[in-house]
Amino acid sequence: MRVAVDVMGGDHGPGVVIGGLQMALRSGFRPERVYLVGRRQEIEQKLREHDVESGALEIVHASEVLTMEDRPVQALRRKPDCSILRAMELVAEGRADAVISMGNTGGIFAAATLKLGRLPGVDRGAIAAVIPTPERAFVLVDAGANIECKPLHLVQYAVMGSVYAREVLRASSPRVGLMNVGREDGKGNELTQEAFRLLRRTSLNFVGNVEGHDLFEDRVDVVVCDGFVGNVILKTCESLALAMFGMLKRELSRNLRRRLGAILAGNAFRTLRRRLDPEAYGGAPLLGFRGTVMKVHGSARERAWCSALLITAQTLQHHVRDQIAQQIAEANAVLENRSAASASTLP
Repeated sequence: MRVAVDVMGGDHGPGVVIGGLQMALRSGFRPERVYLVGRRQEIEQKLREHDVESGALEIVHASEVLTMEDRPVQALRRKPDCSILRAMELVAEGRADAVISMGNTGGIFAAATLKLGRLPGVDRGAIAAVIPTPERAFVLVDAGANIECKPLHLVQYAVMGSVYAREVLRASSPRVGLMNVGREDGKGNELTQEAFRLLRRTSLNFVGNVEGHDLFEDRVDVVVCDGFVGNVILKTCESLALAMFGMLKRELSRNLRRRLGAILAGNAFRTLRRRLDPEAYGGAPLLGFRGTVMKVHGSARERAWCSALLITAQTLQHHVRDQIAQQIAEANAVLENRSAASASTLP
């Protein structure tokens, strides 16, 4: 297992990445090689500060950084020596198996498309966000990569999300739901109506349309939508969780009686926070590419980086990329055969 880590970018700098790597190594992360890609001097300094020593580490110097303010495609052309491109090149050259970065999301997606390319049969790569719920987590695909989609794209998102949910989240037969404005068949616009018909033809465990209030009722393991809807859902869930914990904290500190009650219920609150903590899921995988790519949140701290490294290792061990390629090919073949059969019955 060889991993290329884009050390630059993010809100807190290389120290968070090195600290997260240190935690992962102590938690059983055993890579053959970890390429730390970025400005050599800064990386060496943080390694000394954290006293990280491992024969698996190798620094790959990259003089430029893709910032959050950069326009991805144009910036990749202007900054050919940026860390995210260098990390992707390691995978493209066969020296690494996966890339992890907390940089510019659009830049990571564009670099993966440019340097790695999509798997055979995949029309669009997608961002899969893992969203925790009180009972379990579900995979949201697409979480913001593709604003305009075709019905076949949504079907392929469902296939990719189902593989990830089964292999990484351990859902034995992932339930796939199509995000819509109602549960009834025939709801939605042309995109969702046609995607619904196509999904019913696949071998996926498709449970039909789902609405926003279904997301936290343990009805689905994979939620499929276009990137515009998915990004709104993701950002809303993130901000709502923060707001709820903030409101709860304020209300429990208003008077002595409530503070005492909070102390008595402390274990329950800590359990709830752990269960809903997005840092436990590491980051958002980019699915559909010829290499494993993990996007870590720009504001991530050490624990999230540790989780991202461990989950990336699990993704590689379960051959998620290869399984996606196989099941995409099977789904495409089924849809093509049934379309041909339908066409042959027309007068």
